[in-house]
Amino acid sequence: MSVVTYNDEFDCSVAPRRLFRGLFMDAHNLMPKIMPIVKSVDFVSGDGGPGSLQQVNFVDGYQMKYVKNRLDFKDKENRVINYTAIESDSFGDIIDYIRSEVKFDAVPGGGSKCTIKTTVCPKGDVVPDEETLKAGKEGHMKQYKAVIAHLIENPDLYA
Repeated sequence: MSVVTYNDEFDCSVAPRRLFRGLFMDAHNLMPKIMPIVKSVDFVSGDGGPGSLQQVNFVDGYQMKYVKNRLDFKDKENRVINYTAIESDSFGDIIDYIRSEVKFDAVPGGGSKCTIKTTVCPKGDVVPDEETLKAGKEGHMKQYKAVIAHLIENPDLYA
């Protein structure tokens, strides 16, 4: 197995508490409203605590139909979350699962520093090509950018 790990870090002007709520605590409500590609975000099992399964369903015609995430760890106070994408119609014979570790820290001026560690675990001895990894990373970042833009436009949301 040829595991691929990459780290991302970015700053934004939105407070960590608001970002954490929008991206992880209320994503099932927010994502379908602000991202045209997201049809729904549904709990498959659990109540949002560790072990819960949540499925993101995409609109017809999008490059993938769904991705199912398992919540592995959540610390609301410190704004840390670990989750694993355990299933997707886009994984094919290439990806077994994708694990993400996300942390939001406060920065001077009221904004956030977001640190993301992503581990892609391929099936068997498959080595994911750069295009596959790049597409996954870009899709992930679109979600963050959409939430940040929405929270900037709506400063009272999750205040």
